[in-house]
This record gives sequence, structure tokens and C-alpha cells, in this order.
Amino acid sequence: MIELAAVTKTFNAGRPNEYQALRGVDLAIEAGRVTALRGPSGSGKTTLLTLIGCLARPSSGRVRLAGEDISALPERFLAELRLRRFGFVFQRFNLIPGLSALDNILLPAYPLGLPYHELRARADTLMASLEIDHRAATRVDWLSGGEVQRVAIARALINDPPVIIADEPTAHLDSRLSLEFLALLGRLKEAGKTVVIASHDPLVFETGLPDRVADLRDGRIVGVTP
Repeated sequence: MIELAAVTKTFNAGRPNEYQALRGVDLAIEAGRVTALRGPSGSGKTTLLTLIGCLARPSSGRVRLAGEDISALPERFLAELRLRRFGFVFQRFNLIPGLSALDNILLPAYPLGLPYHELRARADTLMASLEIDHRAATRVDWLSGGEVQRVAIARALINDPPVIIADEPTAHLDSRLSLEFLALLGRLKEAGKTVVIASHDPLVFETGLPDRVADLRDGRIVGVTP
């Protein structure tokens, strides 16, 4: 579904502080499976996620989505792809303080231009399935850690994207909340979603959630299993 071929990513090219974050990465992300990117801090995991999720373009190489080369698409087309094809769960969840759970969930859906009643119905269904419907009107800064993670999942799913991307999602959670979150990702896989997760948390791999693990070091993939 998503293929990267000879991908590099260089920051501050031509300057004294030039830094090559990715070096000739080849990787295939299979549809309907969980792919995990594993490696220490600075290995290139987050940079690779940004390319997979159309948040950035490679410096060289090719990124293909469903067979289409998207490496050089203008930003307006990449933005459309992000809206319709990807749901993002960030390391610190990045919810907007002061807004309710419902408002945070709806934010990525507004650019689609659908009627509000349709969007609200989607949000209500998601919140009910995640057992946070009773917190819809509550400001996110008043929610518990588990409720915050469920709001973040609902926000990622509001546009019904086929691909979910999660960047170190368990980094700031205790073991119980981490296991709850990973169980949610497992449910998304069962529902047919493609999940790409970057993590160096051993718990992610001990659960057996990933179908495939790509190990990164110094911007290179040094191994893929199975």
C-alpha cells in the first residue's frame, strides 16, 4: 500500500548544521497490518513517519501510495491526502486545551465540508465505541490520561482514514494505559485499518501487536522481521 524506495531526508542542506536523518530507506507498508518502526532516539523513526504520512517530502527517493508516486506532489494535494487517507496519534496527543473532547475530535473533519449533523453523528458513534461519550462536553484538560488517549484515537478516526500513524504513543503513559492503547490499535487492525507505529517501548513488541518490525539505526533500516 505504501512503498518507500531509496528515500533520504536531509535537514539544513548545504549549511554547516546539515543533518541527514534518513539514508537510503527501502520499506513496504502492507495494507491491513501493523508495521512498527523500532530504534533509539535519533534513529530516524519520527522522520520516517512524517514521510509515510505525507507530512513532509523526501530529499531524494520515491514514496508511493497505492502505486501512485506522491513524492513531489504540491502541498495542497498532500494536505488532501492527509485529510482523507491518514489519522495521526501524536506522542503527547496534541489536543487543544480549553476545547471540549467533542470539539477536538471534530477539528480534522471540518475541512471536508460535510454537514455538521453528519460529522456529529460520526463523532458520537466513535465516542460511544470508545466509552467516552459521557465526556463529550468536558474540556480535554480536565480528562484523565486514559480519556485523553481515547479522544486522540477518536480524532484520528473521525475522517475514517485507512491508515493510522502513531508516534511513540506510549511514551508518556503508564503500563496499564499503554496496554489499553495497544488493545485499541489491535481493534483497529481487526477493523481493516493499516497501522504504522514508531516506538522503542518494549511493551509494544512484547504484546505481539506488530505484524512486521523495521529496525532503524542512524537513519538506515538495519533489519526487518518477519
